[in-house]
Amino acid sequence: MLTSRWVFIPLTFTFMLHACSQPKHIYTSECSEGIIYKRVVFSHLVDSIKYYDKQYVEVTGKYVEGKNLSALHNDSNVIDRGNSHALWVNFSQDCPLILRGTHTGLFEYGDGNFSKINNHIMTIRGKVDKHQKGHLKSYRGGIDMVSYIELR
Repeated sequence: MLTSRWVFIPLTFTFMLHACSQPKHIYTSECSEGIIYKRVVFSHLVDSIKYYDKQYVEVTGKYVEGKNLSALHNDSNVIDRGNSHALWVNFSQDCPLILRGTHTGLFEYGDGNFSKINNHIMTIRGKVDKHQKGHLKSYRGGIDMVSYIELR
């Protein structure tokens, strides 16, 4: 019994180190250099979208993409309130996002596939636009001029 405990402890430690050492995929753009971003909790941003209109923010959420779909939702699994509590994400070709340390863009082919960002938790920096309500105008607002994405 004592031997199994000594085997279990190093294995647990090894798994913890591996989880902490997973590389973050950070994509940046030069479009908004020198801008200070306000760190905002997702639910607060959605509830106070009028206050943050035209301001530069950093927010974390779950990104969902698809046909006519590019949205950031609350990363909480507790409540899913639909599009009216989500933000449209408006990526622009004028502000290409490049993976740090490479020349690979967020939407370029890599290993024969696009970057996999659907259903990932991400931290995003951009400019809030309360009038950009996305497809069918069903979103709370939008994030334009995206200049930073950190995928987890």
